Amino acid sequence: MKIGIDIMGGDYAPAEPIKGVQLYFEQVPDSSVHLLLIGDANASAPYLSLLDNYRHRFTFIEAAEVIGMHEHPTKALKEKPNSSIAVGFGLLLKGKMDAFISAGNTGAMMVGAMYTVKAIEGILRPTIATPMPRLDGKYNFLLDSGINADCKPEHLVQFAEMGSLYSQYVLGIEKPRVGLLNLGEEEGKGNILCQATYPLLKEHGGINFVGNIEGRDVFLDKAEVVVCEGFVGNVLLKMAESIYDIFKVQKGFDDPFLDNFNFEKYGGTPILGINSPVIISHGIAHAFAFRNMIDVAEKIVSTNLVGVLKEYFKQPVA
Repeated sequence: MKIGIDIMGGDYAPAEPIKGVQLYFEQVPDSSVHLLLIGDANASAPYLSLLDNYRHRFTFIEAAEVIGMHEHPTKALKEKPNSSIAVGFGLLLKGKMDAFISAGNTGAMMVGAMYTVKAIEGILRPTIATPMPRLDGKYNFLLDSGINADCKPEHLVQFAEMGSLYSQYVLGIEKPRVGLLNLGEEEGKGNILCQATYPLLKEHGGINFVGNIEGRDVFLDKAEVVVCEGFVGNVLLKMAESIYDIFKVQKGFDDPFLDNFNFEKYGGTPILGINSPVIISHGIAHAFAFRNMIDVAEKIVSTNLVGVLKEYFKQPVA
């Protein structure tokens, strides 16, 4: 298995991505994963010595250009074909690696995903899915968490389907429960989108729909898959991330539940619904996040999630 890493992506690149690779090699000595480190040789040189004992486990691929965090995604990909993101997507498209991870320009990663590897046939809109910590130490799965601000009911139905398949095949949950995020539990509650989506999910024979759930249920054992449009999902995600920053970082509270709000613990989020595995993370990612992103990519590839999604969406919906 070959996993590509954009070592120029993120606010602390290339130091933190390379340190994350080192951490992975140290903690997973028997992995069959071969890493492709994509980046600028000159910028990376001071840190590559950290990997001297693991030369047989990675290949360095030169990419002399970098897409900055505030550059226009489409313009940057077009004008910087030798950037680490563009080179990574090119290798992914050619089948020279099995997955691609980056903490770089999120817009460029989304444009590359949509217009290079492209959406799976039958998928209306790919989605970003994010783990949400639960009180019992497990995670629920929120989607969409940011790339589809305006949605139609059929989009939310597909988010429910993709989230269910991810939970089943990657997370090992036999019959994941799907909840529609709403402002009340009763059927008929909510805005026009929720009211139109509810009966579609209720009548869907291929998912385990448990009805509406409220914001207070997101961190509880109510539904493993929480479905909403990206506007609401992103507001919820950013609020959840602020909990960690306020109570753990600023106020110094020490609690295992709060630790699970640290995004670096799960590393990054998959873009579901495209033809190859792509994992993205925050620009502020440190080594721990990159190390964990490799784990996420490995699980997605080893469980053949993309193949599962392709097979599912070419079949008539139950």
